[in-house]
Amino acid sequence: MQTAIATVSLSGTLDEKLEAIAGAKFTGVEIFENDLLSFNGTPREVRGIVDGLGLRTITFQPFRDFEGMAEPQRTRVFSRAERKFDLMQELGCDLLLVCSNVSPEAQGGIDRAAADFHELGERAAKRGLRVAFEALAWGRHVNDYRDSWEIVRRTDHPAVGLVLDSFHVLVRGTDLRPIRSIPKDRIFLVQIADAPLLDMDYLSWSRHYRCFPGQGELAIGEFMAALQATGFAGLVSLEIFSDRFRAGSARSVAIDGQRSLLFMFDRLRQATGAAVPGIRALPPPSKVAGIEFLEFAMDDASAAPFERFLAGMGFARAGLHRSKDVTRWRQGDINIVVNREKEGFAHSFGIVHGPSVCAMALRVDDAAATVARAVRLLDRPFRQAVGAGELHIPAVRGVGGSLIYFVDDKSELGRLWDVDFAPVADTGGADAGLTRFDHLSQTMYFEEMLTWLLFYTSLFDVQKAPVQDVIDPSGIVQSQAIEAAGDAAVRLVLNASQSRQTMASRFVDDFFGSGVQQIALASDDILRTVGRLTANGIDFLAIPENYYDDLGARSDLDPGRIERLRAANILYDRDGAAEFLHAYTRTLDGGFYFEIVERRGYRGYGAVNAPIRLAAQARLARPRDLPGR
Repeated sequence: MQTAIATVSLSGTLDEKLEAIAGAKFTGVEIFENDLLSFNGTPREVRGIVDGLGLRTITFQPFRDFEGMAEPQRTRVFSRAERKFDLMQELGCDLLLVCSNVSPEAQGGIDRAAADFHELGERAAKRGLRVAFEALAWGRHVNDYRDSWEIVRRTDHPAVGLVLDSFHVLVRGTDLRPIRSIPKDRIFLVQIADAPLLDMDYLSWSRHYRCFPGQGELAIGEFMAALQATGFAGLVSLEIFSDRFRAGSARSVAIDGQRSLLFMFDRLRQATGAAVPGIRALPPPSKVAGIEFLEFAMDDASAAPFERFLAGMGFARAGLHRSKDVTRWRQGDINIVVNREKEGFAHSFGIVHGPSVCAMALRVDDAAATVARAVRLLDRPFRQAVGAGELHIPAVRGVGGSLIYFVDDKSELGRLWDVDFAPVADTGGADAGLTRFDHLSQTMYFEEMLTWLLFYTSLFDVQKAPVQDVIDPSGIVQSQAIEAAGDAAVRLVLNASQSRQTMASRFVDDFFGSGVQQIALASDDILRTVGRLTANGIDFLAIPENYYDDLGARSDLDPGRIERLRAANILYDRDGAAEFLHAYTRTLDGGFYFEIVERRGYRGYGAVNAPIRLAAQARLARPRDLPGR
């Protein structure tokens, strides 16, 4: 199969879009009429740009309100088609996309439409051109691909074929089985778009909420399996209308588009066991077994209080890097690395973002294969100089320009702490019962959220939870959880908000970009852990008395237990018999904070308590002037 993308999917001018499309390694482009009309140049000049970038214009679109028109409109639409054919020949494009008629003046009837398309096919063929018919989900008479296929079938003209668009097919819940019987040579173009499941009219849904495959909730896998059964090996193109994408970088969105197609084909191959024509198989998605360490970029002034904080949290200093000013702190299976280097990646990251998480390391089954898959998916690998005898830890760029390192047990990387670090006698605080990383929350720009969702789901063997809207005192925060498949050994939460005044947006502004805002650490006995940490001088976020009064009213918890939760500022949630207890530290210099959690069979993140926590944090945050003040 060959990959393409429609210019309407990207922001910018036509020439900027074309450069981004070529940079993302697409082979074809659908030129949207509005992009051509707004371009300050001739169609021949556009053709020169396309050719110079090594692309091919696979279709010009859309041609609207064609079939079923009575005279004199019918004569006018054929005249309009001839002018489009003139333009296409200047562009060097041989395929015109015709979408089903939405005009109130259109007349129904399969045979009437077929007659119109036969005449259009005759006219196109005389010029060496073709036309392809697409059923819009909101078409007046044709809104089902089965009807558009029947029209094409009855047209019985080699220059007239079918467009299958996943959005228009799937949002209507149409039976996919008939796709399998469509002759592959009659399918001229396949357009792919995913979307969240929404209860709204098809037109608004399509115009504002489309996204790349894997970013939404439509049954793209089933659609592609039905298509594969036909033997189709032609053009697969992305046609995305999205308010988010229009606000993003054309280059970044184009790369996301190519990545989404490669991921889609990879899942298709895994699901069906059959090779996808023209698409090389990827290394398998990496299984993640845990977070090996978090690395914090710190200067001397910020490192000293942070390391005192770690000691108060029960961490012990467990190692010093053999050649760098880097310290390892450890408690249970939790490793935190504090990097005070005066040059290199962490130093540069710290200059931009201040005290912050600059990297995390994931334990995977095969680090080399993980990087190989990442490169094939157009992720950006990273490498920097290491000292003699030290390990090179493979890495790619992550959220906000941070790093994601990969370690495994099948190579020397499994000896990281012995090779790169010299052990020291345990110094620091007494163990407080923290056992492992429970989850990390990364806060980002709203426009980036789908990008990083696709990054994680395409690279790793993970599953995504439904998106949740969290109420912040100053707006809505959208939250998307991702978990390692099976055992949820790694949990990541992506947060973003369109409101400038939410805590999430304040963090992104103050941090000068996206990054880790919340580090959740697990305990098997949160009351015991919080008690020890409080005795060590750790300040926890104060939870209002009203919360515990309400907890007593809405639950059957013993009053004595509620009182113990109140005294420790611990929040509580329950799902059936499963329980979740969690408490938050005050926000530290750098805008991040820690959460202590105890899970008792509970799989969620205590979302019901998020408004309480956000309101408590907002009370402690510095005031911010509104725009114009």
